[in-house]
Amino acid sequence: MTGTIDASDRSDASHPETIDWNAFWRDADESDREYATPSTHHVRDLLAQFFDAKGVPESFADVGCGPGVVAFHVAREHPDTTVYGYDAATSIVAENRERAATDEISNVHFEQAALPDLDIDRQFDTVLCYGTMSYVADSAAALRALYDAVEPGGHLVLGYVNDGYRRHLQRILDDPVGHGKDPDAFDAAEFERRWRLVLDGESTLTYEAIHDAVGTWPRSFWEVADYPEERWAWEDVPIVWLPK
Repeated sequence: MTGTIDASDRSDASHPETIDWNAFWRDADESDREYATPSTHHVRDLLAQFFDAKGVPESFADVGCGPGVVAFHVAREHPDTTVYGYDAATSIVAENRERAATDEISNVHFEQAALPDLDIDRQFDTVLCYGTMSYVADSAAALRALYDAVEPGGHLVLGYVNDGYRRHLQRILDDPVGHGKDPDAFDAAEFERRWRLVLDGESTLTYEAIHDAVGTWPRSFWEVADYPEERWAWEDVPIVWLPK
C-alpha cells in the first residue's frame, strides 16, 4: 500500500457541479474537515450497536469515506475485518493510503470511486454511505450501485437527507444571521452552490424513493441502535439499513 494513486484507479470525479472534493480535501483545514465528515459524530460509534445486532462483518466498505474516520475506526476495532474506503477525490485517497501505511494498518484499503456509477469489482458484508448522497444528482442509480456492492445476506447502511433538511437549508440561506452564521464569513453563493441539489430537491430521498430504486424497503437504524441526542439526526437526516 502506498500514498500515491496507481494506474488502476479511476479518473477523478469530484461532483464539480456542487463542490470539487479533490480540491476541498487538498486544501481543507481541521475545521473544514470536521464539518465535511459528519460520520465522525453520527455514525462511527453507532456502528458498534449495529454490529452487535447483525454481527461483525467479514468485509466492510465506506463509500464517500473522506479522510477515512469510519474506515480506520472499523479496521482498528475489528482487525479480522477487511475494510475498504472509497472516495471521489484522489487527494484524500492518497492521504489515507499514506496514513494506513504509516500506522501499519494492514486490513484497510482505499480506492478512488464515485457515485452514481461506483464501478467497484467486489461486494461487502456491510456497505456504509453517509453524508454523500446529498451531492449526487442521480439518486436512483447511486442507490442501485450501493446495493449491488452488498453481498447477499449483507446490509447497506445509508444516511440521506429528506425534504425537512431541504427546508432547513433554505431557511439558513434566507436568514443566515438568524441561524447563527457570521455575516462577514457566510458566503451565500458558495453555500447555495454546495447544497444546490438538496435545495432543488434533486438529492432528497424518502423511504419510497429508496424502495423504488432497489426493490427493498429500508428499515430505521434506530431499530438496532439508540437514538442520538440530536433530534435532527433522526428526523431530517435519517439513517436506514437495507437487508439483501
